[in-house]
Amino acid sequence: MADRFRVTLAQLNPVVGDITGNADQAFAAWEQARAAHADLIALPEMFLTGYNAQDLVMKPAFHTAAMNAAKTLAQRCVDGPAMAIGCPWAEGGKLYNAYLILKDGDIASKVLKHHLPNETVFDEVRVFDAGQLGGPYAVGDVRVGSPICEDGWHEDVSETLEETGAEFLLIPNGSPYFRGKMDVRFNHMVARSVETGLPVIYLNMAGGQDDQVFDGGTFVLNPGGALAVQMPVFDTCISHLDLERTAEGWRALDGEKASLPDVWEQDYRVMVEALRDYLRKSGFEKVLLGLSGGVDSALVAAIAVDAIGAQNVRCVMLPSEYTSAESLDDAEAVAKALGVHYDYVPISEGRAAITNTLAPLFAGRDADLTEENIQSRLRGLLLMAMSNKFGEMLLTTGNKSEVAVGYATIYGDMNGGYNPIKDLYKTRVFETCRWRNANHRNWMMGPAGEVIRPNVIDKPPSAELRDDQKDSDSLPDYPVLDALLEILVDQDGSVADCVAAGFEDVDARRVEHLVYISEYKRFQSAPGARLTQRAFWLDRRYPIVNRWRSPRET
Repeated sequence: MADRFRVTLAQLNPVVGDITGNADQAFAAWEQARAAHADLIALPEMFLTGYNAQDLVMKPAFHTAAMNAAKTLAQRCVDGPAMAIGCPWAEGGKLYNAYLILKDGDIASKVLKHHLPNETVFDEVRVFDAGQLGGPYAVGDVRVGSPICEDGWHEDVSETLEETGAEFLLIPNGSPYFRGKMDVRFNHMVARSVETGLPVIYLNMAGGQDDQVFDGGTFVLNPGGALAVQMPVFDTCISHLDLERTAEGWRALDGEKASLPDVWEQDYRVMVEALRDYLRKSGFEKVLLGLSGGVDSALVAAIAVDAIGAQNVRCVMLPSEYTSAESLDDAEAVAKALGVHYDYVPISEGRAAITNTLAPLFAGRDADLTEENIQSRLRGLLLMAMSNKFGEMLLTTGNKSEVAVGYATIYGDMNGGYNPIKDLYKTRVFETCRWRNANHRNWMMGPAGEVIRPNVIDKPPSAELRDDQKDSDSLPDYPVLDALLEILVDQDGSVADCVAAGFEDVDARRVEHLVYISEYKRFQSAPGARLTQRAFWLDRRYPIVNRWRSPRET
């Protein structure tokens, strides 16, 4: 009976739909495991298809291709360690989220996910069938239990595996980031290790997919919750874990213990990785954005440079007669500090042409929001023309506060293929700019030091679509607005909850109304990096037409 067991943990980044490429990644990792004399190599949940494949996984041709790829991969991995890999599996007219054990040229075992998450970004009850509770699988003379992702958050699966002979738990995950997620994971996994008295290996994937970033952070706990291994967050990496048989059962030997960054760094890294992978996986190498001299576009420019390098970022200033000299100076300073290509494209002639074209129709009517939005939509048109001509993805730059209340022009400044700061409230935008100025990491491709000059951060925010315009003319001050949105959006609270927290009823009702009537804009908005559990898209699914408002207290 073996007294040592080596597991190679492959914290890798699959591409949804690239079944062949994902299989090749898995095979390359298997070769490393074989060279390291591992007994088993483990890859994350649904690795062969990429995750989250959503409705694509239900397409028969797709999940059949994945199953065939798993069989082919098993045949490639004959002379070496067993492989555990996530893949959809169809049998008996049902489709499962499965974890396949490839051994001796064949699929030796299948674990079928039992608890299917059906909240926030997950819709697995709709996509998959629930598997029955099962027992462990054997690798040599060692019995391994593998609750799949959500199954690890419920005590019944792990307890069943322990009772049926599992000697340690290997839990494959496709677990996306939200602020504070690592603490949630640790709490659940510590509970499993205490309840079962077994070592727990929590294996997570890395990389971005649409709005989500899988932040890695694979870790290993010994019984009672003692940390044996902590792999880095966000990075793709492969680590070899040794377990040793003792009189009390298997124990993981201590390995690397990477430090975890603070929440500001993690949020910023998510925005960088989300953009980087969105571009890479959709086939874009370059981006452009309108650089207004304001704080939002400055932060998006910094994120873009850190994601793909200054040589791949084009910033465009599109001034009108309302654009201040201060904004012109600030935009140019940010562009120079970041080292990006900078274009200056005034919109006055185009705006005059549009105004003249519409003049007969608008005769006798006063200028209003219509004329302001023409400026924004003209900028959107010009930026999209550059995007088409140069093959650069247009980034949009609205923060979560603006996205929430519709303080943005549809088909104007909302134009774009991706929005890195879509889930970042304005008050956090300010602080994130300060954080980036003060911090630099080796995963950033941009320069160190101050890249967003203080005046950009400190001046009163303005859309500059009319004389002396300030955001505060149309909205509560951002500290108040964001606090109200935290209650109404992030906590799903009511106007009464806002009033109980000390805010004015009139302000809360106004903000609630703006949130509801802006749903149609969000429905048509670009995807963006998910930072919280209440990001706009899959986390919060509201009707576009909706007359509900919080009732008034009587």
